[in-house]
Amino acid sequence: MTSLAAMRELSGSQDGFGGDLRFGETGPGAGLRGADKICATIAERSLPGAGSKTWRAYLSAVAGEDGNQVDAIDRIGEGPWYDRLGRLVANNKEELPNTRPSGADEAIIDDLPNEDGVPNHQPDPGQPEVDNHDTLTGSNNQGRLHSATATCKDWTSATGDRGSGAPRLGHSWPRGGGGGPGGGMSGAHWISSHDAPGCAPGVNIVDTGGPQPGSNSVGSGGGYGGIYCFALTP
Repeated sequence: MTSLAAMRELSGSQDGFGGDLRFGETGPGAGLRGADKICATIAERSLPGAGSKTWRAYLSAVAGEDGNQVDAIDRIGEGPWYDRLGRLVANNKEELPNTRPSGADEAIIDDLPNEDGVPNHQPDPGQPEVDNHDTLTGSNNQGRLHSATATCKDWTSATGDRGSGAPRLGHSWPRGGGGGPGGGMSGAHWISSHDAPGCAPGVNIVDTGGPQPGSNSVGSGGGYGGIYCFALTP
């Protein structure tokens, strides 16, 4: 998954991208293409040469470039997938849509790492753990589009009004009290645990026990608008 530092640097904002992931792309499907470009850019900065692979953000959308629904699970190839340090995340797409990826290395299954292979729950080993579990997916627990309002207008909107929707989130590490707005999933589910209150940029990595009252940001409940990135080839 993408780190907070990387998302801040690429967005040029301390609050990150929010739900607008276009990253300079325009036209139909711009949100998905931009998110893919974010993944490739971050991969290259972490490991020179890695950015030349084809990267896909694990995001669903109501409409892609061709106007048809896009499901995250169909974007990422067939596997296997490994983290930055060569640890297995999953062998195939059958192992992914579980509460935690069923084939994952025991060292990372409950704390999916960032682009440097560092546990997302404690990205700085010299500092205390942080509450950064919420990760944008727009997807249900099978990796398919959660709803028409779950994608921040197909990852092109960073406003907090309800017209932009309430993006669906997964948990990069198991966090109690799932369900929440939009309901339905365990707080441990890496793809689909609950909805964020809005699409606005925002960072909250201090444990407050839940979304901050009145907040409309992607990070309100413990996160910063991070995304999962998969390469089509190991």
